[in-house]
Amino acid sequence: MFRALCVVLSVLLAAGAAAQPYPAKPVRIVVPASPGGASDLVGRLVATQLSEMLGQPFVVENRVTSGGIVGTQQVAESPPDGHTLLVTFDTFASNALLFKNLKWDPVRDFAPVMQLCRYPQVLLVHPSLGVHSVKEFVALAKQRGSQLNYASAGPASSSRLAYELFKDVAGIETVPVHYKGGGPALQDLLSGQVQVMLIQGGGPIPQYVKTGKLVALGISSLSPSKFYPGLPTIAETFPGFETESWVAMLAPAATPRPVIERLHGTLSKMFVDAAMRERFEAQGCDIVAGTPEELGRLVREDQAKWARIVRARNITVE
Repeated sequence: MFRALCVVLSVLLAAGAAAQPYPAKPVRIVVPASPGGASDLVGRLVATQLSEMLGQPFVVENRVTSGGIVGTQQVAESPPDGHTLLVTFDTFASNALLFKNLKWDPVRDFAPVMQLCRYPQVLLVHPSLGVHSVKEFVALAKQRGSQLNYASAGPASSSRLAYELFKDVAGIETVPVHYKGGGPALQDLLSGQVQVMLIQGGGPIPQYVKTGKLVALGISSLSPSKFYPGLPTIAETFPGFETESWVAMLAPAATPRPVIERLHGTLSKMFVDAAMRERFEAQGCDIVAGTPEELGRLVREDQAKWARIVRARNITVE
């Protein structure tokens, strides 16, 4: 009964919000990640432009408690009037598979607005391994798997899930080392403390590859990436292999459709601007600017893909 009353109240609030011009007051953009990360950088680029285009402040708030789980829940529980939004990373779709006591569901409790951009993920190794292709690395891992450590940005990170999928298709076993963030993991890969990592390839990684500090073996997308010219796809060795990192905007469920359409339309206009596209490409990401329906489908497809690998590999976050 209480939940039903809450649903009715949300609908009434949403109906009232739909009757007002949007936005009617400052808008909070909750980013469930630390400042400087991919979703934070994208959120701040978007917030600045939305403020100018819609005439109200769009303010980014970083909510990193419990790996961003709490911040995401706060958005789910916010009034569905478009004045609290979520800009989040692809782990949004997989968290429910790894954290059993979540109070929010990525499909039930959110209204998709737009997949903003996507990053290629790159299979990287330390130069000391002496391998230069996916096939060479897999052969080495089958010989020395127990002696090789793979780094991830955390036990629930997309870098862990992507590498576990790679292990599954390649038929290899390497020892996991989970860090609190991609930065520390990358530093240990650079120093040789760990030997391999599959991680989103933005930020400083192209420069590390260019200068020989890291060796890139393959890209995780089905097609080559302009950010890594000449680098083959992992799918060339293991057909069908595909992962990607992405950043998206969502609103609380029951947010009025006119509000979703105003946000989506404004974002679409924003991404037509050449200067804005250059800013995104400088971060190493491709603008997607898809429809709300396409984002909803992406979340459901990612859930299905990662559910299979979580079960197959018995992945937990403990």
